[in-house]
Amino acid sequence: MDGFAVFLRKELRESLRTNRLLVVVAIFAVLGIISPLTAKYTPELLKSLGTSSGGVTIIFPTPTVRDAIAQFIKNVAGTGILVAVLLPMGLVAREKERGTAAFVLTKPLSRLAFLTAKLVSLGLTLTAGVAIGALATYWYTALLFTPVSLGGFFGASLLVLLSLLVYASFTFLGSTLLSAQLPAAGIGLAGWIVVSILGIFPGIEPYTPAGLLDPASRLALGLTPQHLWVSIAASVAILVVVLLLALLSFRGQELVTNS
Repeated sequence: MDGFAVFLRKELRESLRTNRLLVVVAIFAVLGIISPLTAKYTPELLKSLGTSSGGVTIIFPTPTVRDAIAQFIKNVAGTGILVAVLLPMGLVAREKERGTAAFVLTKPLSRLAFLTAKLVSLGLTLTAGVAIGALATYWYTALLFTPVSLGGFFGASLLVLLSLLVYASFTFLGSTLLSAQLPAAGIGLAGWIVVSILGIFPGIEPYTPAGLLDPASRLALGLTPQHLWVSIAASVAILVVVLLLALLSFRGQELVTNS
């Protein structure tokens, strides 16, 4: 792929220069930190607000490491979807809108290398964010509760990352199809909504990115995950198909420069 390495370095420098990487890492760091903190102190906060209502005593269960992992999945894999959906919306659409895509492709840079460099930069940014969030959760969980299996938690983090990459690919497809950022994000949000609706049905959920989250939780707790490989294979298949659609659509587009 002609020009791939050079263009990838340019994308990584831009990610640093525009603080995109810093913002993503900061968001996931906050999500990772508050996960075990929320699990630990929410019951105590509720107790301080009152433990009885109409003469009925309300008993709050003692928080456990299971609650910390549940918050990790909810925050990093749940709220993190918004980051994954919004992050790629301008990767290609912005360059087409400005006419810079046509300009850089007049140089020894193939369209495959152009898209691949952007995908790798996107993947590295999300990986850095999830890694920092996971490290924060693991550290605070060990401090506030008990340490969980490092290998299991690492596997859980990879599953969370894979789910976010699938959601990000929907917006990336929109960014290659369109020349405006907001409609591209709309396609990503539509993909998220469709997956959420499908996830309501137990027989379909394992074949969606949402199906990765229960195995992730069980891995982190040292339990045997259900439908693990089915969910991984389904998510990888969705990711590959969506990215192939993005490449095929981009290859057939006529790009123009802004004069």
